[in-house]
Amino acid sequence: MIEVKKKEKETSESLIRRFSRRVQQSGVLVHARRSRFLEDKKNKREKRVEALYKIKIRKEIEKMKKLGKFDEEALKNIKRKMED
Repeated sequence: MIEVKKKEKETSESLIRRFSRRVQQSGVLVHARRSRFLEDKKNKREKRVEALYKIKIRKEIEKMKKLGKFDEEALKNIKRKMED
């Protein structure tokens, strides 16, 4: 944690400037920006469940395409049906 104490006869502006400089030098912002969108890796079970779900969806889509009934609304219905 970065801590900056106000010196005697120091203006608020110079205190803020000094704090900003300390934050930049510490690398806290760089680390935060790098890890901002970092997601945890999925475990083996989650990967398997997701893969099975995708396979089921693809089979249903192919089935609907063969019947000539596939459109965006059908896709929503398929996904809704698979979640139940």
